[in-house]
Amino acid sequence: MTDASADDGAGAPAVVDLQPSCTAEEVATDEYYHATVNGVVEYGIFVDLSEHVSGLVHESTFDGDREFEVGDDAVVKLTEVRDNGDLSFELASLEDYETVDREHDYERVAADAVGEHVGDTVHIEGEVVQIKQTGGPTIFRVRDETSAVPCTSFEAAGVRAHPDVDVGDLVHVKGDVEERDGTFQVEVTQLDVLDAEDAADVAGRLEAALDELAEPAEIDPLVEWPALEQMLPELRSVARTLRRAVLEGRPIRMRHHADGDGMCASVPVQYALTKFIEDAHQDGDAGRHLLKRLPSKAPYYEMEDATRDLNFALEDRARHGQKLPLLLMLDNGSTEEDTPAYKALDHYDIPIVVVDHHHPDPEAVDPLVDEHVNPYLHGEDYRITTGMLCVELARMLYPGLTDELEHVPAVAGLSDRSKADAMTDYLELARDAGYDEQFLHQISEALDYEAYMLRYDPGTQLINDVLNVNGDEDRHRELVPFVANRADEDVAEQLDAVESHVDHERVANGANLYRIDVENHAHRFTYPAPGKTTGEVHDRKVEETGEPVITIGYGPDFAVLRSDGVRLDIPTMVEELNAELPGAGVSGGGHLVVGSIRFVPGMRQQVLDALIEKMAEAELDEELHSAPKR
Repeated sequence: MTDASADDGAGAPAVVDLQPSCTAEEVATDEYYHATVNGVVEYGIFVDLSEHVSGLVHESTFDGDREFEVGDDAVVKLTEVRDNGDLSFELASLEDYETVDREHDYERVAADAVGEHVGDTVHIEGEVVQIKQTGGPTIFRVRDETSAVPCTSFEAAGVRAHPDVDVGDLVHVKGDVEERDGTFQVEVTQLDVLDAEDAADVAGRLEAALDELAEPAEIDPLVEWPALEQMLPELRSVARTLRRAVLEGRPIRMRHHADGDGMCASVPVQYALTKFIEDAHQDGDAGRHLLKRLPSKAPYYEMEDATRDLNFALEDRARHGQKLPLLLMLDNGSTEEDTPAYKALDHYDIPIVVVDHHHPDPEAVDPLVDEHVNPYLHGEDYRITTGMLCVELARMLYPGLTDELEHVPAVAGLSDRSKADAMTDYLELARDAGYDEQFLHQISEALDYEAYMLRYDPGTQLINDVLNVNGDEDRHRELVPFVANRADEDVAEQLDAVESHVDHERVANGANLYRIDVENHAHRFTYPAPGKTTGEVHDRKVEETGEPVITIGYGPDFAVLRSDGVRLDIPTMVEELNAELPGAGVSGGGHLVVGSIRFVPGMRQQVLDALIEKMAEAELDEELHSAPKR
């Protein structure tokens, strides 16, 4: 037995109480330590000093009469550190001593700097934002104040390492930095969940850093337009939300209407978010896992799409340890038709952000979404297209993209027939960037054509080339005229087929009403689709007459509506039809003067008759204005 008091002079000796995260690097021979017995054998006792420091107290160092049980406390002295790393202790009996706390002593390395330490052992503190089990190691993605870095830990092939660690835990990681496929990762030698005090310190650092890193870039809008400028604060809030989602490792599922304006909205945002993800995560695959762009054919968020999104999200959480996603709705999502799908997602932790320019129903939508940006909420209308809004949003998300996006708002405006005075400025901006108006129209037509051909596939690289956002400039200049001409030929063939089947009448308010059965008198399952076919017939009739025109393209259970020079309110008409025609199952919407509705096939004639009657009562505009496309 050792009498420690004699070893330490006149003062009371110090007994070190190691924090759980301490390692053998924090111990030294001839020091005293608080220990806990974790095993009793014939030749002594095994003791733990921390979660990572343990050793043997040989029975020769204490009286044989003294007995220990697992869990007993003891004071020990470190006498030897052997070549193989084993620690030898002797039991100490101290009448008086002072306890000294000792924390794990290491120098943290920032996650965004691990690439500078290849081959070195590093320490990282942060939050676990993803846990992915592979056929080999378990990959913990750990985020600190600067970035997120993959940390690989191998237990056995396909076996979950550190099963006590969960997504959201604040941890300390020790490991060796490796480079693999152009990215960097930490091969874990030690991974500990921080205790409450240390976790609070790390959480505070992370929160402060997140607030700073999530702050959007300061921008001036591309054109001077007060109507748009009043919406910039809301767009900044959306940009902040999206940047924070990326920093927190929350996936983003981007849903957008599959048309020209929807692509002009979604592609720049996808480009900006991808670049931000690459900066924020030390992993070349992060962009693929954290961002999905998904076109929607319907002019609202369908339950089918919501069910798919929810299923993929839950599977990704189960298979890859991801958080549930944020849903970003672009050029869609503002109407009562969206709410059933939103309510389905409301059972899960899935934030919803909407940027749209269709006539909204804020009373129905706003209780179910986290943010809602729409020009109608500011007394404006569809002339501020979603593509115009989202180009500014993309510039806030990631600085330095302006030169690549200057032509996009003009394409968005032409795609949705914006008659805003600001279109003159957007067209001039595009012209200065090398795009004349004819070529911009060709881009718009090419986007519509490719959207139809791609169906539900985002076609990322193809659409990038068509819109020339993160695409190939030379290929863009060759591809756009080819696709646009192909689209024109298909439209001409379709119009030749339907022209003789278009019915005309002049209704009570003086407007020209044109009707076409697109189910029976147009080519099916080919471009252009019924909506586009109806729009092309409508445009031709507007040009021919120069008068107010209403066009209805209908099938067994749907009708596509277009109007110029007539003040329609399609969402209101849908509500009235539902009340007046029980059992018709009328639904749909869109813009005030352009949209689509659905109904049960057996009530088609009653719905169309009632619809035409309402259109015949609508007031005419003093001037003829082209309706937005839908």
